[in-house]
Amino acid sequence: MRIPEPDNHSNLSSSYDSVPEAGPSCVTLDKASHSNGINKENGYSAPVSNGTTSNGSPTMGNGLAKHSSSIPRVSLPGTTLYDDPYLDREEFVRLVIQSLRDVGYIESAATLEAESGYSLEAPVVSEFRQHILRGAWAHAEPLLVELGVTNADALLDARFLIGKQKYLELLEARKTTAALQVLRNDLAPYSTTSEQGELHVLSSLMMCSDPQDLRRRASWDGASGISRRQLLDDLQHYIPSSTMIPQRRFSTLLAQSREYQRYRCLYHNSLVDPSSSSLFSDHTCDKESFPRITTTILEVHSDEVWNVAWSHDGTRLASASKDKTAIIWRIGLEAEPSSRDCIAEFILRDHPYPVGCLAWSLDDSILSTSADHLILLWNTKTGALMKTLENHAETVSALVWLPDGSGFMSGSLDRKIILWDMEGELRESWNDIAIRVTDAAVTPDVRRLVAVGMGYNPPPTLARANIRDASPPIVSNGNGNAVAPRSPENRMIIYDLKTGQVELSVHMEGELTSVKISEDSRYALINHAPDASKEIHLWDLEEFRLARKFTGQRQGHHVIRSCFGGIDGNFVVSGSEDRNVYVWHRDTGTLLEVLEGHGLGSVNSVAWNPRNKRMFASCSDDNTIRVWEAPASAGELLRGFGISAPEPEMIGKGKGKVKQPWAYNDGGL
Repeated sequence: MRIPEPDNHSNLSSSYDSVPEAGPSCVTLDKASHSNGINKENGYSAPVSNGTTSNGSPTMGNGLAKHSSSIPRVSLPGTTLYDDPYLDREEFVRLVIQSLRDVGYIESAATLEAESGYSLEAPVVSEFRQHILRGAWAHAEPLLVELGVTNADALLDARFLIGKQKYLELLEARKTTAALQVLRNDLAPYSTTSEQGELHVLSSLMMCSDPQDLRRRASWDGASGISRRQLLDDLQHYIPSSTMIPQRRFSTLLAQSREYQRYRCLYHNSLVDPSSSSLFSDHTCDKESFPRITTTILEVHSDEVWNVAWSHDGTRLASASKDKTAIIWRIGLEAEPSSRDCIAEFILRDHPYPVGCLAWSLDDSILSTSADHLILLWNTKTGALMKTLENHAETVSALVWLPDGSGFMSGSLDRKIILWDMEGELRESWNDIAIRVTDAAVTPDVRRLVAVGMGYNPPPTLARANIRDASPPIVSNGNGNAVAPRSPENRMIIYDLKTGQVELSVHMEGELTSVKISEDSRYALINHAPDASKEIHLWDLEEFRLARKFTGQRQGHHVIRSCFGGIDGNFVVSGSEDRNVYVWHRDTGTLLEVLEGHGLGSVNSVAWNPRNKRMFASCSDDNTIRVWEAPASAGELLRGFGISAPEPEMIGKGKGKVKQPWAYNDGGL
């Protein structure tokens, strides 16, 4: 917005969270009338009044009279910044003015405003902000139209938000009669169809016993908190941004730039360090910090290793094998692999069948394993078998501990999903579901259960007879999990975990062998082996759509399990039937690495360390487990053994690996 040409310039409006006391340009003010030039209200920094002094001299936002004619206006050709047609000069300058005021450079902002001829905002914007922050609702509401809120629906929504804040504050002040009038006169007329439910909830708040109960039930922090500031942010959605610039807009743009750079950084796997972050250079992560070579090979199993799972504290690794054992490995915390101890702490032998699934309890005190239709619970401190559960009739294909620590769930080819408590007592059983479960996972927010499996429709005659053993014959896939013959009804089913209701059921071609959920509960990663191409699918659980496909690995006959990895879960890692490990960038689908090293057979499962984001493990038909780390760590390991570090190109191919010295406790377990 341009300042009018006459000498009497428009006055500079302060950003409502500005801090003029900061920075070398601060000016000492009359403390009797101002607190560093700012009035603090409702968790917000309310600007001092802009306008003119009592003698008619124009004032700047810091309350000091300035004669604008002392700063000549600079006229520049064109309307864009530099030669970029997409950067409007006025918008840029106004954002700079806002940023200067935000950090406290009030005089500099005033000088830029006068020199450029651009005003940060019209006085009506500052007036509106002050009315909201001071709770002057009757003065604020009429300004909405003047601020550009002319759409009828938008105007109703904005008035509803203001009325809601007014209503809650009256209830908090125990002015029930006045609050009821607001509910009837201000909220009910302005509520849209979508807001009728909220109106009902608001009316129920009349029954709150005290202000604390009100704030708790309304998820609202009260008039003395930041609720008015949040109201301004909500109203911002209805007011044109060119009229009322969003709070700290430059900071938002810089944050978006950082996120975009991290998104474009294919090997991003480091914590954001403010001390090393700079506006003068783009973000980039060194490929050498990515875990690409083997630093440890664990060899105790006597047959194929089908599954691996890290404990939540990242210090122990559990493995499951065709040799009818599970092993709990203790992986040392030492940063350098050369000084790290890797010990087979317990060998869990009491499995009558090969071990397929593994899952750690939330506190890592219990390890659950599956062997055919059995579930076994183990004490991880002693290695003792605590309990054996026999409620499933067919192969148990999924074990997941609930993120809230209330117990765990199991899924099976018998078309059952069972919820158990911490002691292994049955809480609930979902029987005769639509699929023979091959894997399942619970979202970290405990809202959803995602199950994948093979559909099953019994023959009509058997269905009428209600014969329980109407399942197709089970055949072995040679990789730890029995599977039924291929069915055209392979599905992913998303359940509401609380109600058990199906939110989405999607038909998929081919066999579904694995499902993992991202840490933010947004995505489900599904190993998918259709006939034409071997794919891993990334499903968006919020929009219920297929977000991306990852291709390259081989999967046609065996159960292959993938996982998310990295500091932000921005990698997708999977084993493959060609004995390699594949790594993709999650957000772009770019294949980053094909890691060699395992022997003949499939790489069956991978697991990323939840604490050390530069470490993951893989297991294979070659009877081994490999721990992968960055080349820098590997170099330290090799030097510790008196071996020269391999060349980078050899490291990239998984060469130069050594076996860690280790010991194990048998104890007859």
